[in-house]
Amino acid sequence: MLPLDPQADIGRRAWVACPNCNDRDGCTACQDRRTCRDHWRYLLSNTGSLLHLQCPSCLHIWTHESGFGATRSRWGDSTGDVGRQ
Repeated sequence: MLPLDPQADIGRRAWVACPNCNDRDGCTACQDRRTCRDHWRYLLSNTGSLLHLQCPSCLHIWTHESGFGATRSRWGDSTGDVGRQ
């Protein structure tokens, strides 16, 4: 398992489903697509609309194309791993 990334800061968060774990399953706020106080992700960095995230539950790191603002490419929902697991 990966350690917590040194760029992880609780002040920089995003609410995106983790592609590695199901920690949001059964959460009413997440199912209603509302901001949940428990199921957020560390926003490590971003390049335009491409977000680099880490899940605090399973420590998985991945990238996600948010589609907000100037998009980098046509990737769809989640882009997947960044090469680390």
